[in-house]
Order: sequence, then structure tokens, then C-alpha cells
Amino acid sequence: MKKANHATNPAILPPSAARQVLSVVLAGGVGQRLFPLTLERAKPAVPFGGKYRIIDIVLSNAVNSGFRRVLVLTQYRAQSLVEHIRRAFGLLPYELDEYVEVVPPQLMRADHWYEGTGDAVFQNLAHIESHRPEQVLILSGDHVYKMDYGKMLASHLANDADVTIACTPIPKADATRFGVMDADVRWRVQRFVEKPKDPPEMPGNPGMSLANMGIYIFDAKLMYDMLEDDAQNEESSHDFGKDILPRMVSEGRRVMGWLFEDENHGREPYFRDIGTLDSYFDANMDLVRVDPLFNLYDPAWPIRTHQGQFPPAKTVFTTPERRGEVLESLVCGGVIVSGGSAVKSVIGPLTYMHSYSHVEESVIFDACDIGRHAAVKRAILDKGVVIAPGVRVGFDQEQDLERGFTVTETGLTIVPKGTHVER
Repeated sequence: MKKANHATNPAILPPSAARQVLSVVLAGGVGQRLFPLTLERAKPAVPFGGKYRIIDIVLSNAVNSGFRRVLVLTQYRAQSLVEHIRRAFGLLPYELDEYVEVVPPQLMRADHWYEGTGDAVFQNLAHIESHRPEQVLILSGDHVYKMDYGKMLASHLANDADVTIACTPIPKADATRFGVMDADVRWRVQRFVEKPKDPPEMPGNPGMSLANMGIYIFDAKLMYDMLEDDAQNEESSHDFGKDILPRMVSEGRRVMGWLFEDENHGREPYFRDIGTLDSYFDANMDLVRVDPLFNLYDPAWPIRTHQGQFPPAKTVFTTPERRGEVLESLVCGGVIVSGGSAVKSVIGPLTYMHSYSHVEESVIFDACDIGRHAAVKRAILDKGVVIAPGVRVGFDQEQDLERGFTVTETGLTIVPKGTHVER
């Protein structure tokens, strides 16, 4: 096969190629920087955009790309994640070799849990090998983006690569916080460095660097060998970005870069790592813009999820002094805005907003209750939070801290699951 010479070369993908790939989604992270949202759930199970979970994004990418053999590796507080995946993606026909299968920790090393991204895959090698893939696609369960993995696979095959790494351009000044690739003009990776002080620039684009997206396509047999060798190295952190990929480059393996092609089709490529409370909040706020940065309304690239059998959202009262009003917001099924107002917010299913209540620039999870004359601003309310009548959340940081809430450096207030906030 003729080798491509560019990361975005439009190689033709054979119809059967996607069926030879096994997708492995890493979904076991604790997500400490998202506490308290991750106190009782895994990071990929955190609600997003009202009715979705974060993991729905990457699983929808896989299904939309035709990659329908998927293993999800779980670990930390996984029960709600397991139940959600079963309900949302359990309809794929296993008899046609299509499935999204949840894999609990196998504890192949009896003395510890997963130590890194590479170790998570290594501890499941026997199960992965039993599916007999030609290639293995490694994904993270906590990123928000749209991507056709088939295009990346076509480049991988055309380049006869050992591994292909998806990358996205970012300003060099920001690249010190990421894994960065140094690629030549043919997109072969010459160096792979984590959080470099002086990031290498991308070919043909001075001032920009290639950031690792944590999306890899491996030749399956080579990946097995690399992970088994890495497992014997006591000095390794057993991580793809820190250890395995740099070693492959140093050994002269054919490591290729692939430039991210965004299926979101926005003004600029959209890729968000939901790593902190503020980045999670910002990603939700991206959805409520007049022209949303991340488009949930594209019928050609649907985001799939499990949806409860809820009645339509409803607003009540139209008098000047008491008016149910929703502006620039996402409002889910079962919500009742009874004489209150929501502005630039995401309102989760079955939430009730009582008369004269006001929610602004906030993310409200399922089944919350906002009392009469209560107000919420720049806050995240986890599931089942009750705000008593007249109570204000997000207006006084010291008061919110005294209540035991988390307040970020930017002034974002997070109210834990099931909290009753009284006067």
C-alpha cells in the first residue's frame, strides 16, 4: 500500500477495517480535581449537558465512526457508570459482533489497582487478546470532542504505522502543560515529551506545538509486547504518554502523528479535557451560547445516551410579577419552571423551580428543588439538592465556604449531592 506523507492524508479505509479494531476506553480515574462531583461516581459518569454523561461523548464518537467493538475499563466507584452504559449502549447486537462491554478490574497484579494508563490496559491484555483485534484504539472516557476515528485509522494503515497518535495544535506558550510531539514534515514523530519547558514547534507552523490528545491506534501485537516489557520495568510509571510512547520513539518504531479533524464543524476545533471543576463548568457553558461551541444538534453526529421517560419541560405563569422564563439555557425533560427564571444555565431532568426563584450561569443536576425567592448564580448543584425559600447560593463566597461548599479560585460554588441548603 502506498504510504501517506501527511497526518491528514485522505487515505481510503477498507469497509471491513473498522471491524478489525477493538476500542478500549479508559474510565477508571478517580477525578480528584472534580470533587465533590466525583465523591460518589466515576469521573466519566458525571452528568454533562443536562441529560448526558461525560462518557457518552467518546462512546458516541466510536459508534458514529463504525467502531462498535468497545471495552470500557472501570475501577473507581463504577456502579452508576456501569448501569448507565448498559442502558444507553446495551442495544448493540452482540450476535453481529457489536458491543460496548464494561470490564471491571481484573487485578492481574494482586497487590495494587491500575498504576497508569498503560498498566490499565496491560492488566486486561488477556481479555483484549481474546477479541483478536488487528489494531487497538485507546481512548479516554473524560474528553469532550467529535472525531471520526475511521479517518485516523485510514492514516494509520496508509502509513504502515506501529502506533498513530492524535494531536491538536496549541500555542507553544500553553504546551508546557501537555505531552508534546516533535514531528517531521512527513508527520513521523521524532520526540515525545511530557510537559516540556521548551516545547517543540509543529512542522510548518511556528509558534504552535502538537499536543497529545490521549488517543492512540496501536498495532495490536506490538502493543502487547510493549506493555509486557513495560510491566517488568520497576522504574516505569506504566503510562502511555510518559513511558511507552517515548520508548517506542527512541527504539525507532514507526510512530506517526495524526492532526485532529473536528466533526463538530465549528469556528475552531473543539477539544476539552474535563480535568477541573472550572473546565467542566466552562464546557457546559459552551453549550448554552447562541452559537454553541460544541454542537449537540447535528443529526449527522448524534450524541447517544439513556433518557428517562420524563414529560416535556414546562413553564408556568405569565403575569408581569410572576413569570416562568427560560433564556439561553438547556432545559431537560420533567423540568417545571413555575414562575421562576433561568438564564444561561443547564437545568437537569425533573428539577423544580418555584415562583420568583432565579438561576443564572449555573449547572443544575437532576431532581433539584429551587425554593421561592431563592437565587443561584455561578454554581453547580449536584443531584437532589434542595435550596430553601429565600436562600442565595453563589453570591457570597465566605458564606458558601462556611456552609461546607467547595468554592474554586474563580468563584464557582459546588453544592454536593443531596444537600439541603437552609436559611
